[in-house]
Amino acid sequence: MDWLGAFFGFQRDNVRNQREHLVLLLANAQMRLSSADFSDTLEPRIARSLRRKLLRNYTSWCGFLGRRPNVYVPDADPRADLLFAGLHLLVWGEAANLRFVPECLCYIYHHMALELHRILEGYTDTATGRPANPAVHGENAFLTRVVTPIYGVISSEVESSRNGTAPHAAWRNYDDINEYFWRRDVFDRLGWPMEQSRQFFLTPPDRSRVRKTGFVEVRSFWNIYRSFDRLWVMLVLYLQAAAIVAWDGATWPWQNLQARREAQVRVLTVFITWAALRFLQSLLDIGTQIRRAFRDGRMLAVRMVLKAIVAAGWVLVFAVLYKGIWNQRDSDRGWSQAANSRIMRFLYAAAVFVIPEVLAITLFIIPWVRNALEKTNWKICYALTWWFQSRSFVGRGLREGTFDNVKYSIFWVLLLAVKFSFSYFLQIRPLVKPTKEIYRLSKVPYAWHEFFGQSNRFAVFILWLPVVLIYLMDIQIWYAIFSSLAGAFVGLFAHLGEIRDMKQLRLRFQFFASAMSFNIMPEEQHVNERTFLPNRLRNFWQRLQLRYGFSRSFRKIESNQVEARRFALIWNEIITKFREEDIVSDLEVELLELPPELWNVRVIRWPCFLLCNELSLALGQAKEVPGPDRRLWRKICKNDYRRCAVIEVYDSAKYLLLEIIKERTEEHGIVTQLFREFDESMKLEKFTVEYKMSVMQNVHAKLVALLSLLLKPNKDITKIVNALQTLYDVVVRDFQTEKRSMEQLRNEGLAQSRPTSLLFVDTVVLPDEENATFYKQVRRMHTILTSRDSMVNVPKNLEARRRIAFFSNSLFMNIPRATQVEKMMAFSVLTPYYNEEVLYNKDQLYKENEDGISILYYLQQIYPDEWDFFIERMKREGMSDIKELYSEKQRLRDLRHWVSFRGQTLSRTVRGMMYYYEALKMLTFLDSASEHDLRTGSRELATMGSSRIGSSRRDGGAGGSGYYSRASSSRALSRATSGVSSLFKGSEYGTVLMKYTYVVACQIYGQQKAKNDPHAYEILELMKNYEALRVAYVDEKHTSGGETEYFSVLVKYDQHLQQEVEIYRVKLPGQLKLGEGKPENQNHALIFTRGDAVQTIDMNQDNYFEEALKMRNLLEEFNRHYGIRKPKILGVREHVFTGSVSSLAWFMSAQETSFVTLGQRVLANPLKVRMHYGHPDVFDRLWFLGRGGISKASRVINISEDIFAGFNCTLRGGNVTHHEYVQVGKGRDVGLNQVSMFEAKVASGNGEQTLSRDVYRLGHRLDFFRMLSFFYTTIGFYFNTMMVVLTVYAFVWGRFYLALSGLEDYISKNTSSTNNAALGAVLNQQFVIQLGLFTALPMIIENSLEHGFLNAVWDFLKMQLQFASVFYTFSMGTKTHYYGRTILHGGAKYRATGRGFVVEHKKFAENYRLYARSHFLKAIELGVILVVYASYSSSSGNTLVYILLTISSWFLVSSWILAPFIFNPSGLDWLKNFNDFEDFLNWLWFQGGISVKSDQSWEKWWEEETDHLRTTGLWGSILEIIIDLRYFFFQYAIVYRLHIANGSRSILVYLLSWTCILLAFVALVTVAYFRDRYSAKKHIRYRLVQAIIVGATVTAIVVLLEFTKFQFIDAFTSLLAFLPTGWGIISIALVFKPYLRRSETVWKTVVTVARLYDMMFGVIVMAPVAVLSWLPGLQEMQTRILFNEAFSRGLHISQMITGKKAHGV
Repeated sequence: MDWLGAFFGFQRDNVRNQREHLVLLLANAQMRLSSADFSDTLEPRIARSLRRKLLRNYTSWCGFLGRRPNVYVPDADPRADLLFAGLHLLVWGEAANLRFVPECLCYIYHHMALELHRILEGYTDTATGRPANPAVHGENAFLTRVVTPIYGVISSEVESSRNGTAPHAAWRNYDDINEYFWRRDVFDRLGWPMEQSRQFFLTPPDRSRVRKTGFVEVRSFWNIYRSFDRLWVMLVLYLQAAAIVAWDGATWPWQNLQARREAQVRVLTVFITWAALRFLQSLLDIGTQIRRAFRDGRMLAVRMVLKAIVAAGWVLVFAVLYKGIWNQRDSDRGWSQAANSRIMRFLYAAAVFVIPEVLAITLFIIPWVRNALEKTNWKICYALTWWFQSRSFVGRGLREGTFDNVKYSIFWVLLLAVKFSFSYFLQIRPLVKPTKEIYRLSKVPYAWHEFFGQSNRFAVFILWLPVVLIYLMDIQIWYAIFSSLAGAFVGLFAHLGEIRDMKQLRLRFQFFASAMSFNIMPEEQHVNERTFLPNRLRNFWQRLQLRYGFSRSFRKIESNQVEARRFALIWNEIITKFREEDIVSDLEVELLELPPELWNVRVIRWPCFLLCNELSLALGQAKEVPGPDRRLWRKICKNDYRRCAVIEVYDSAKYLLLEIIKERTEEHGIVTQLFREFDESMKLEKFTVEYKMSVMQNVHAKLVALLSLLLKPNKDITKIVNALQTLYDVVVRDFQTEKRSMEQLRNEGLAQSRPTSLLFVDTVVLPDEENATFYKQVRRMHTILTSRDSMVNVPKNLEARRRIAFFSNSLFMNIPRATQVEKMMAFSVLTPYYNEEVLYNKDQLYKENEDGISILYYLQQIYPDEWDFFIERMKREGMSDIKELYSEKQRLRDLRHWVSFRGQTLSRTVRGMMYYYEALKMLTFLDSASEHDLRTGSRELATMGSSRIGSSRRDGGAGGSGYYSRASSSRALSRATSGVSSLFKGSEYGTVLMKYTYVVACQIYGQQKAKNDPHAYEILELMKNYEALRVAYVDEKHTSGGETEYFSVLVKYDQHLQQEVEIYRVKLPGQLKLGEGKPENQNHALIFTRGDAVQTIDMNQDNYFEEALKMRNLLEEFNRHYGIRKPKILGVREHVFTGSVSSLAWFMSAQETSFVTLGQRVLANPLKVRMHYGHPDVFDRLWFLGRGGISKASRVINISEDIFAGFNCTLRGGNVTHHEYVQVGKGRDVGLNQVSMFEAKVASGNGEQTLSRDVYRLGHRLDFFRMLSFFYTTIGFYFNTMMVVLTVYAFVWGRFYLALSGLEDYISKNTSSTNNAALGAVLNQQFVIQLGLFTALPMIIENSLEHGFLNAVWDFLKMQLQFASVFYTFSMGTKTHYYGRTILHGGAKYRATGRGFVVEHKKFAENYRLYARSHFLKAIELGVILVVYASYSSSSGNTLVYILLTISSWFLVSSWILAPFIFNPSGLDWLKNFNDFEDFLNWLWFQGGISVKSDQSWEKWWEEETDHLRTTGLWGSILEIIIDLRYFFFQYAIVYRLHIANGSRSILVYLLSWTCILLAFVALVTVAYFRDRYSAKKHIRYRLVQAIIVGATVTAIVVLLEFTKFQFIDAFTSLLAFLPTGWGIISIALVFKPYLRRSETVWKTVVTVARLYDMMFGVIVMAPVAVLSWLPGLQEMQTRILFNEAFSRGLHISQMITGKKAHGV
């Protein structure tokens, strides 16, 4: 590597970094060899395999461009393999932002590899006669001469984007730069070394520079049709055909077709429509891509134009042929032979038309042929496919195997069959009759001036529009139903939810040990062993045995002590981690852990919670079951826990009594003889004959009394002796069947030979207090003897129960067998971090909000049991007073950790990810531990554990029995040295460091250190506490010349030097952030990761020790085939841990959980379209290393950066799978404002995805059914959500039109379809489904699968009682607004949601700023329409009909207005709302200044809220104006209803109504003019003008009342007409803002009016909130609903929120 660095001018630290990288890759690959093949020298096949994997993308690129790869490696020459692989790593490691353009790196590597080959072959330079040297060489030459020029091009393009606000078509992003290197002529255009005079390096504003390459992103809704044209063609053609067939009114569609030839012929018009849709597609292609086409190659432009001409030709041909059919039929006056021949002619043309579709279906059936054709680089194949698709390096060979094809095809065929049947019978056919009746109406008396005569066509359009919209989107509904059922089916076969709680775990715990050994512990593996099928069959049979109990596997473990000890070590370490996390108590640790082999117990010592009540039941059986020993023992042995409990208590009692009685005493001999007789009696199966079973209860009671005395802190020896004597008397005198005399007892050694004193006096010796192990075993024995309940509530904490249940269930799922740690795949974890919380400080813990609630107090109430366990742990570790938590330094830090580990902090994430390190160390030890190591180790741990947990010798333990109270003990071991780590031999650390690396990309850590930011200190503390943690950051250095240099730096904490040390420092070509921040941060740190895989983890995530144990199993998935491909991304299940914080967090958690489990399960299998939706997926690191990295970073278009990694993976032939036997914790937003900002970001990201080249290519390159799956699970979900809202608009506006025009009244009186009942039934049915199905059904089914049906239904009912439907409806509005606005105008941006605890009240002004345009204004608009409709509709007289027609619309209106207050703490508090409204008015009227922020001034907020209109394009402006014109329709509809109109239908009525608008505008301008000119100095003139205007207005009203039909009510009615018009004018004025600002007076008037409108909107929104606040009891109920997932703690939380908490902790 040093040689390569010197020749090619790589940086020294880059060489060092990649040398370590390469060595670790080779070492790990060498370790994976079987022991038979292992040697100290590097295997040549390893070097070759690594080189091929690293260069696979380069090799494909060369083939695509028709070039031979410049990698020349002689056979069996690992040196050459290593040199070429090392060169690739060095290029990649120093490429910086160029890593996002992988084919650019291929181009660079192609030339450098050729130079390397010439050097290795000893070529001489013909010009100099010297040995060949690279074209680019010298110190740091690669960075300065190769990377920096290309970086400069990208940077200049980004600058020209105006921070992403410029149209995408105006500048080149990362993808455009990369796709430039897909051109065959790129070698001629750039050359080598690349000259900066070439066109490629020209930068804006140079017009001759290279423009967009490969694709042009155009902001338009037409992208949805253009990318998924096959879907829309299917929907449109079926709608047309169904309407034609249903028109004749028969019940069944085939009846119409069979009965009438006319219907058959009319159906042929679908081919005309089909051809027209193809023509539309070609026009869209031309309109969006023609400029790029002429630049990229004339043939592409020619193809676009030819396709348009051909499509237009087909339209013309079909139209002419269709017209000929009817002409022939009319001339023949019937369906003659000639007419039929014309039909056949049409069909022949149609057959030719569909040939491409038939070919596509054929290739779909045999997918391997399609893959072969697309992957081949033969020119003949390019010629054959030239007409159908553009030549592209990605998106080739995406077809799946036949079996997968069949699975997802069946899914979609069934779904479409149900959808189309439903649409025909319940949507289309019911509308035929009302359509005909309305269409036949004549001389309709319109209530206004009708521009289109007496035509009813618009009424028919109004009738059909909502139904058509629902028809176009309802596949989304059917997808939710079918995917839920399919997900449940797949989940059942994956054995999810078989262990749901501790009760079910208790039933299967016997098999749990074997399952853990089978899955967690490795099997002997031999790489070259050719017994694949037998191994698979053996594994399958063993899994069946474990899962269904076909064998008594636990008995095997009883004899195989090695496996039992391994299981005990793992299980106990899991419980220990639970205790460290404070989710179990010390008592529960003793009840849950597996005790070691002590006291000569002959059976497995199951955890106490499994043995509870078993001894009592055994005693009852002994008393009730008559007969011989064998029958009784068989009865007891039916329950193995009972058998083990009986044997353990017997063996323990024997050991205990002999332990506390002095050896070599007569009493010791008596007890020994007694047990000898018991053993002999049981051996001869005469125990029930020789002893009275009825006395066993008495023996039990006496033994319990003895144990109770032993466990008391102050032990009274006299009482213990008395208890022993009592026990002895019962056993000797009462227990035996045959009474024996004292002499017989003495002769048999069961009594004193000379009774000089009482038995056991002076012979009892108790172990010292330090012998904690002894007393721990006594407590265990006492628990087994005395427990009467089933302990199903152990552990008490719900999170602990959930984790145990999930872990135990996962071991019975189909998990790949684990390898030894040495042979596992190495992996890294990468976490991007910016400036979020690392560890909460003291001030944050105690800072109270306006209600007096601190984070600490809030968490104490939300997690009361965990707080109690934390206090218990602190007391055990030496805390004597709870006040030490707030004063003593170490205790305060413990408290800060406790709080931070329950928030979304970096410290929580790091702790979770470092569980991998701890788990791998333990597994490494267990892999190599001998039986002796395990036996001695388990005993050592038992002693240490006893010391760690400790036992109190004093009474008065808090919260329960004194037996289990804990004492502070100076002997307690520190947490750092406790656990299995004390047994390690030392080699484990080195092995694990080779296998695992954790890098946190703290982008601004250098700046934080320079500023002495507390975050930097906390990050340093994390490195100090976790030795495997590495921190990567970008360092900025200012040179003497005033320039800034940037470096990627990796640091760690050196435990020997006790300081932070720098490992690597790689110089960057410039500033890091050119694109989106998070992917750029990931990219710069990716070079410091190691291994074959990398897991991406966000900093709001957590991990669990027990899940970390399964990581090496998960990594084995990379070696499995899923279909015809191995996976490149392993999807992992997430658990949302913030669900318990509030009901809103619960809703979000439930929604997220159903997606990350059931949703992604179905996407992976059977649909095969799972993408990368964020963290915590595991990437095949080496595969992605050369293909653009683990995310995309182009500004704005890749704002949802994660999913583009999935797109990129799929397009490049990768496979994404989903695995649910591993889970990772994840935090979600917990407040409504946080949730809304997050959903706004995601919706905006989907809007940008709609425009992207990735979505377009997937929409065209995937087969039809995978394309459907892809659409409805990505942008289609947001588009269809928007369609639902548009349906509400269409329905409400349509009803408004029918009512105000007078059509509704006329139709109801003159048709049989009163109130269009068919339409009402269809719409309401659809609305009921859409309001609850998208989220409810998947949640119910997934909960049923994992928690049981009744629990799922109960959770659903609770959610409805807590207004979940309101939240989901509100969320629908958020998605619709931001998705639609992003496509129309842009404006997508990263929105920092904050990840704190939301326990504070949000002011009304803040809610208004966030929701005014997205929800409030739309809700007010719909509400006004519904009110007007109620006033003028003929159906409003029938209340029931009106409610049925509008209930879903009113629900949407109320949800959009009230949700921000329902889910706002103290949102219905009268005093707070009063103060909030005052604050709102102050914000509204605050004038502000230059540096004022939007949360201080309405005017600044208004500017920012309308900023997207400033950057929108021409079509966006035009469409905005068209949409705003709807507000003018209010005025047109209502003015004709005024009394002053006197029933006139003249257009003059409407035109004269505009005089009111103009007069109002003139008045406002006049007042504004005189206010600015005279209000300060000549105030009288300003007041005079105001008086004149008011007087003129009053005079006008009086005149109108006197001389016209004007009535006073008209003044209020006209407000409904003119106020929407005013808002429409304001909205249109914003589009023309650049022009209107030239007139200061006009623009100030616009601003003034807009401010008044916002004040009016605020009053309208606040009005219902004020009414609800005034009503008694609603505030308490709202608080209970908001802050409690279960109503039990609601009142307490309510007292918290209203400031009634008692002071103190």
